[in-house]
Amino acid sequence: MNTTGPAGEGLRLIPFRGIRYVPERVGSLSAVTSPPYDVVVRPDGLHHLESADPYNIVRLILPQAATPENRHRQAAATLDRWLDEGVLAADHDPALYVYEQRSGDVLQRGVIGALALSAPADGVVLPHEDVMPDVVQDRAALMRMTGANLEPLLLTYRDQDGATRTTGTNAVIERTIRSSPLLATTTEDGFSHRLWSVTDPADLAEISADLARHQALIADGHHRWATYLRLRAEHPADGPWGYGLVLLIDTARYPLRVRAIHRLLRRLPVERAVAALSGSFRVRTVDGPLPEALGALAEAAATGNAFLLAGDGRFHLIDRPDSDLLARTIPQDRPAAWRTLDATVLHDTLLEHIWQIPDAPEHIAYLHDSAAAVTQAERGGGTAVLLHPVREEVVRDLARQGVTMPRKSTSFGPKPATGLVLRSLALD
Repeated sequence: MNTTGPAGEGLRLIPFRGIRYVPERVGSLSAVTSPPYDVVVRPDGLHHLESADPYNIVRLILPQAATPENRHRQAAATLDRWLDEGVLAADHDPALYVYEQRSGDVLQRGVIGALALSAPADGVVLPHEDVMPDVVQDRAALMRMTGANLEPLLLTYRDQDGATRTTGTNAVIERTIRSSPLLATTTEDGFSHRLWSVTDPADLAEISADLARHQALIADGHHRWATYLRLRAEHPADGPWGYGLVLLIDTARYPLRVRAIHRLLRRLPVERAVAALSGSFRVRTVDGPLPEALGALAEAAATGNAFLLAGDGRFHLIDRPDSDLLARTIPQDRPAAWRTLDATVLHDTLLEHIWQIPDAPEHIAYLHDSAAAVTQAERGGGTAVLLHPVREEVVRDLARQGVTMPRKSTSFGPKPATGLVLRSLALD
């Protein structure tokens, strides 16, 4: 994306004094990191991370207590204590941070900084998904109480000629990675992570001038972006709350993977889910194990809407929805690309019309990992609804039109590890 907003202003990323773990005070950097708060998906994920190290970042992003207010107070107290004890410390100088993660042939490099928050109408940062108000409320309360951005959003832009130019953000990144990193670690998922600081005024000016030409798509972190905007509205616009912690990736240079986010219908047994589809969808039982069943889903999704149901020890492929049913249940005032999304058909036709399931946490959970969704459905007697990923170009096209997709429609990755660098608003 080389197009800036209507006012001709693009992205504005400023340095900040990053807060980082002091290596000598923790068991290892890998043991204190976590996936983003909404990707702790394994059934025992929270306990696993808490057990990895007493200072694991999950104690800040997902604090555990009896009430929301107590959870947020606990996170704030924990952050203050870790700073007082020297477990976490602020870097001396404000910086932008070059971030790299790599696993096999997957390589991602980008820049972490404090991004000036723009209103949706400005067209500088483009959301593509709806959000859940209760999640935004919870994240906002946590940020207010801690006074910190605990994990960066993942934003993408496209610099079509960035690979050939000798100046700009990519050029600064390439120069920076030739030096020794501030930190290097490998997390249990096999990804290696490295972080460098950029403090040279000329390098910072070069990045600033380059990013001012671009707008960005929110790849991951819609709820945190909505939280940033809510908190900015509560504070003076020219203060630290007018900025939010982000990681910016040029996907023309470092393409991301787009995966689906699956649904766990906690109170709907598979038998009832399948029976309700009679006459509305074609239903077939397909062979497992899971990778083979997902292959069948991919084949069916190539020609139309398709979903995979699991939870009773088998896999049920549903596709070929009745066209009259879709016409009755899906709003016709949206672009065709939106009306034909699997997520649209799932929410408007299946969840709302056929299964009549409220979109509330006690009824629906959103999981990034297909195996975890199946396992939890089998354990709880519910139904896992597995989706096939939407193409990135569809996401971008809808975002440019100002059309948001149903919540939790996509999962871009790899996502940045949480815990490598934090931002305290008190320091800005």
